Amino acid sequence: MNLNKVFLIGNLTRDVTLKTTPTGQSVAEFGLATNRVWLGNNNQKQQEVEFHNIVVWGKMAELCNQYLAKGRMVFIEGRLRTRTWQDSNGQKRFKTEIIAENIQFGPKSFKEDKLDLPPEPEAEETAHEELPVLEEEPTIPPEDEDFNSEEVPF
Repeated sequence: MNLNKVFLIGNLTRDVTLKTTPTGQSVAEFGLATNRVWLGNNNQKQQEVEFHNIVVWGKMAELCNQYLAKGRMVFIEGRLRTRTWQDSNGQKRFKTEIIAENIQFGPKSFKEDKLDLPPEPEAEETAHEELPVLEEEPTIPPEDEDFNSEEVPF
């Protein structure tokens, strides 16, 4: 059995770029930075940052373009894909991307929210921002596959 699954929580390093394929499919791309913090041998705080290329398809791409911007936190669930091509000099090039399958938007930063602050919560209440969860649309099996509707549990 093989598994290609990625979970990332990070901040956008650039605004979302939305494009449309010749067939009308929406595709969005953006960068994501994640970090790891640990104590080194001499108890000094160490930090390492990784940068990721994220690709989002369909309606999810349009929603990312609408709601996400540089600096915004996001949770990504997806899979790795590495593309290869030859550049104009004949050199073989590689690009590893995360194809997003599920996305959850993080909380707005204070800068984004400062003009539209919610009322102060009561002492026992906690204000929570509703965060949309985006999931890839299920794929429809090809017509040539055997499908028995009685096997569906609902």
